[in-house]
Amino acid sequence: MLDKAPTNDELTALIGKPLFEAWTALCDMIEQKYDMEHLWNNGGKAWEYEYKYRRGGKTLCALYAKENCFGFMIIFGKDERTKFEIDKQNYSLEVQKVYDESKTYHDGKWMMFELIDTSLFEDMEKLLLIKRRTNKK
Repeated sequence: MLDKAPTNDELTALIGKPLFEAWTALCDMIEQKYDMEHLWNNGGKAWEYEYKYRRGGKTLCALYAKENCFGFMIIFGKDERTKFEIDKQNYSLEVQKVYDESKTYHDGKWMMFELIDTSLFEDMEKLLLIKRRTNKK
């Protein structure tokens, strides 16, 4: 857990204004559809910050920030991988490639997307729906 969350200005300085706008748009999309806890952490070895969406001890997804870059991570268990694979051809080639190249661990397939804009947001939304139905009206 971080002592204090980064301010919007600190995040903008880290990832840059265009990416901060994409980050904010992705957060807005998630928050419109899901009622979740938001947890800031340090980003481990590869990232400066982690911003996780959780509810009831289960993580929906996490966003990561580092210099001039931000990432979106989602972890699919066995049933979620089956659902994705049935519908795989309806995702962008970039999402299919990340899925295929992601390592599968004992607790699921860890997919990290390094985002440069909002072009994959429609796919992100579909991935989130595989993970969990929306819980906001």
